[in-house]
Amino acid sequence: METIADQEALTNFSQLLERVAQGSSITITRQGVPVAVLVPPEARDRQKVAATIARIGEFRKNHTLGPDLTVRGLIEEGRR
Repeated sequence: METIADQEALTNFSQLLERVAQGSSITITRQGVPVAVLVPPEARDRQKVAATIARIGEFRKNHTLGPDLTVRGLIEEGRR
């Protein structure tokens, strides 16, 4: 991922958007600190999906349904 200073990003914004449209990801910094990331929309969606799957996996490690419960049983209970 490329990094660019905020002032340079302002000066070259149209060019940055074109590169992002072609698939690049660009981090914008202010005084060396990342403040924004430009990514193509589909890349952002993939990142969200991957993060959500990871969170679900962590949740499942720490939470169990118990010996009497099943997901199907919980669904049916919710329909009553």
